Amino acid sequence: MTRNRPLRAAAALAWREIIRFFRQRNRIIGSIGTPLVFWLLFGAGLSQSFRLGGSAAGGPSFLQYFFPGSLLLIVLFTAIFSSISIIEDRREGFLQGVLVAPIPRWAMVLGKVLGGTLVALVQGLIFLLLALTLPIEVRPLAWLALVVLLFFAALALTSLGFAFAWRTDSSQGFHAIMNLVLMPMWLLSGGFFPAPDWSAEGHIGQQMLHAAMRVNPLSYAVAGVRQLLSPNLDYGGSWVPGMASCWVVTILFAAVCFTAAVLISRQRMTGDLL
Repeated sequence: MTRNRPLRAAAALAWREIIRFFRQRNRIIGSIGTPLVFWLLFGAGLSQSFRLGGSAAGGPSFLQYFFPGSLLLIVLFTAIFSSISIIEDRREGFLQGVLVAPIPRWAMVLGKVLGGTLVALVQGLIFLLLALTLPIEVRPLAWLALVVLLFFAALALTSLGFAFAWRTDSSQGFHAIMNLVLMPMWLLSGGFFPAPDWSAEGHIGQQMLHAAMRVNPLSYAVAGVRQLLSPNLDYGGSWVPGMASCWVVTILFAAVCFTAAVLISRQRMTGDLL
């Protein structure tokens, strides 16, 4: 019974996060509505001018290209909204009660992070139904792989949000930090525009942009989702990491972020990063 106590506590905290999130409709609308509007507006507005790798007519539309980026954007927004519960629980006194409970610190982190991860995954799967309106054909095994890859991406982003929320005192400061860190990560992931292969050619600014996209772990999650949805898509001269690299980097990203969240949770919750 004692051995199962940490896992039971983690499961209870995860279930609390799930119930809490879906009872707050504004969070649901904010996390899935904004990427949906972006996808529709940008997809319709840029569809006539978008050419992947200079391809001629008949290539993928911007709606199809932007879909994986919008899917990861939903995961990102959900991770932000889920991590705010750390600040709210601290203000309400609930988190202090959890910290004095006879459970290891990693169990508390696992419960909070796993709850946010599952919420992000569910919302991503709901948005994924829109893929049926696109000219893509995904085999059952590819759908399963897509769910697993999204899970690790959501775990990484939620853990990263947890780490920042733990050291932040206000919701305003947390939003500022998240916009400064996560939004540039998404923009440099190739989710909105292709990643040109400027590693050998181009001026120094282009090479720095290419290097930033290559070291960005979110680039590999977006590329993996895109290849699972459209395995036969021609990327022209754009840089696209291999599927094996996408899996390895995304899983390592999740492991590093979760480990960082556990280590940071052992520190005092004082001070504001801003």
